[in-house]
Amino acid sequence: MKELMVIYHEEPKLRTPILVEGLPGVGNVGKLAAEHLIMKLKAKKFASIYSKHFPPQVLIGNDGVIRLVSNDLYYHKTKSGSDIIILSGDYQGISQEGQYDISHEILDIFERYKGKRIYTLGGWSVGKLVNQPRVLGATTTLPLVKELKAVGVEFSKDEPAGGIVGAAGLLLGLGQLRNIEAACLMGETSGYFSDPKSAQAILEILGKLIGVKIDFTELEQHSKEIDDLTASLNDMKPPTVKPDELKYIG
Repeated sequence: MKELMVIYHEEPKLRTPILVEGLPGVGNVGKLAAEHLIMKLKAKKFASIYSKHFPPQVLIGNDGVIRLVSNDLYYHKTKSGSDIIILSGDYQGISQEGQYDISHEILDIFERYKGKRIYTLGGWSVGKLVNQPRVLGATTTLPLVKELKAVGVEFSKDEPAGGIVGAAGLLLGLGQLRNIEAACLMGETSGYFSDPKSAQAILEILGKLIGVKIDFTELEQHSKEIDDLTASLNDMKPPTVKPDELKYIG
């Protein structure tokens, strides 16, 4: 197997698409958001990326049939304006080299479709339970900072500390080298468990930016289940989070 293999299931014709990335990371915020968006937009899978940089693993379906782990690209055509490409997947690259190689491949695919803007989604771990998550931002251009502030994204001098690790950051940095405008939306999360409340917070912002309406029924139900669980654990000591772990965004 090559370092990277891209298999196209379909080659759609898209209008200057926007890329939305949501891969596994802290609180699984980005992945939860991307998968919810795929479901609600009924986006269609058109390409899968396989790589030696993913864990050596296959996943077993409910029917007993396996599949090799991958990152997958979906598309949704809008009635007007830019179409949408959504990236989700099972894992991020497990090495520094892998993170760079996979991010470059994603950008190559995006440029092939003449994409114009990237939004990466992730969680920002604050090491405590958050009832109303803020959404923090980082961008490749100053005009985009102004645009994001107008829809409620916060920019704080000291937050997040340590920068943005993984695909959520690399797609911005490598995209900037290719003159692709990009922004990262980071939802506050405890980092203790998958956080649907934080995923909803960033999707509410993203919906305004890309002009789509999103139904949050499933995420709200999942959030209620998490709230009920944490309420029952109020008397227990919360997990200890090392300072370095709070710096990771993904």
